[in-house]
Amino acid sequence: MNDHPTLLVVDDEPTNLQVLKNLLGDDYRLLFARNGDRALHLATSELPDLILLDVMMPGLSGHDVCRQLKANASTAPIPVIFVTAMSEVDDEALGFELGAVDYLTKPVSKPVVQARVRNHLSLVRVEELRQSRLSIVQRLGRAAEFKDNETGLHVIRMSLFSQIIARKAGLGEAYAEDLLNAAPMHDIGKIGIPDAVLLKPGRLNEDEWKVMASHAEIGARIIGEDGSRLLGMAHDIALYHHEKWDGTGYPRGLKGEAIPIEARIVALADVFDALTSERPYKKAWSVEAATDLIREQSGKHFDPALVAVFFECLPDILEARDQWRETADQEEAALS
Repeated sequence: MNDHPTLLVVDDEPTNLQVLKNLLGDDYRLLFARNGDRALHLATSELPDLILLDVMMPGLSGHDVCRQLKANASTAPIPVIFVTAMSEVDDEALGFELGAVDYLTKPVSKPVVQARVRNHLSLVRVEELRQSRLSIVQRLGRAAEFKDNETGLHVIRMSLFSQIIARKAGLGEAYAEDLLNAAPMHDIGKIGIPDAVLLKPGRLNEDEWKVMASHAEIGARIIGEDGSRLLGMAHDIALYHHEKWDGTGYPRGLKGEAIPIEARIVALADVFDALTSERPYKKAWSVEAATDLIREQSGKHFDPALVAVFFECLPDILEARDQWRETADQEEAALS
């Protein structure tokens, strides 16, 4: 079985196809197409790792092919490198506008072609790894939902609240996106809590409370220390989201800025949604009552700077809350 990455090479000139075969054939599995229709068929049926695409072809041009590739959900992620004699700036700009990742001018140079192909395939592998890590995080977060008496929509809402706060705090879009995806892991440690404690309808006694509080460290052990930013963030959220600004939280009794900021954000988002959501054991608080408590706990439970940010973006938080308000249909969709 050929385990080399698969490249689709598209050109109406057999000589050009032969050149690229000589340059790349030893390292890659190659597919060849001499027109746009054949290229689209092979791209859809074979899903190559990368496409080298001529622009000037009879019938469908390379630009036409690229448009159709990017309009198809199954082929849109495949990186396209245009290989063409057209070298005007406007031609290159159109190629990038259509979604190409690179632009090579004929006659091609062996080291340039090999380097560009290798680099773009490396980027594909990095993205695949990122998506795999993200998928693991999402599935573990869902596992905790089935164990706990919280709902899938709670996890969605508090994650969105966390993302909104992070954006408003100026932490950057990439950070806010990672936080959105890491926040669902905050209570993953509840998988390790016995049902007799986790689902007890009444107040926990002292020993039971110690068992319940251990979910923070259990969660951190489940996630481990992977080294990636996403899982590192999820680890710190699971471990520290019950710490309090004044040092009275658990499990480490951290105080102030010693608590990772992602955990401080999630603590605020988690409490607000928990307060304003109805559960079998409590009625939902009004937004006014919940925000009054958050103001009162500023500098105690919560980071006062983040509380200020929370109130600045409260309209956006309430909009997200209304969008994901719990109904039977939404709850079923969230857990499907």
